[in-house]
Amino acid sequence: GMFVAITAGLFTAIVFSCFKKMTFFKEDSVMPDFVKEWFDSMLPIALVVFIGWFVVIQCKFDLYTFIVNLFMPLVNIAQSWPGMVLLYLIPTVLYSMGISGWVFQPILNPVTLVAITANAEAAAHYVFTAETTTAFLSLGGRGATFGLVILLALSKSRRLKALGTASAVPTLLNINEPVVFGAVAWNPILMIPMWINAIVLPTITYLVMTFGLITIPSEVFSMWYCPVGLSAWLVTHDITGIVLFVINLVVSTAIWYPFFKMYEAQEVSKEQERKVENA
Repeated sequence: GMFVAITAGLFTAIVFSCFKKMTFFKEDSVMPDFVKEWFDSMLPIALVVFIGWFVVIQCKFDLYTFIVNLFMPLVNIAQSWPGMVLLYLIPTVLYSMGISGWVFQPILNPVTLVAITANAEAAAHYVFTAETTTAFLSLGGRGATFGLVILLALSKSRRLKALGTASAVPTLLNINEPVVFGAVAWNPILMIPMWINAIVLPTITYLVMTFGLITIPSEVFSMWYCPVGLSAWLVTHDITGIVLFVINLVVSTAIWYPFFKMYEAQEVSKEQERKVENA
């Protein structure tokens, strides 16, 4: 049903974009804008409904099966180690450049939805799902910034400490825009560890799940804002989920640490220089 909804939404958006400049009213019409928009939307809506009725009802076209088959090659690629790493790494690299990872969701959503649906039906044991990403990869947000926020909150730099403290609660809920745009974006010192985490954590998770050391998520869990750690339990209902979460958190924090110390040293030096100038 989700695949059909996504496809129907995309098709509707395309139809509406084609009719965007078409209107029943003249430019100097005194009709209120909401009335104009309501009338102007009638034609594209009628066209969408007619095409849907004709294709699905009259032609007996199985839209669901068609969409699943369409995305299956990409799903299979995503479930390989290189595919899983690339599909997590690419949006993370873009994010470190200030481009939100959400722009990649139109590609990721169909892949992960097909995978979790197959897992739920016990037809497969796909590793790369949105549930896996939420619980074990995006710890504190895309790029696993939870460990970085901990380091920031304990920093000797006043600016970094303030940033870490302010980012703590959002990061706990996997919202990391404050720390990414406050410290990581276009900062080579912190961009590199974010990229490394986007390779290492998917690799660890892939190996652990492939070798059957942890329960592979098989229930749809779309609450990406669920607190870090708790989601690991909820997607697996197994203590091994918590263990993998802790391992990935420790590894990601260790990856952040040396780069963070370099950045911290720079910031502390700048703050000391400002003190001397203001003295």
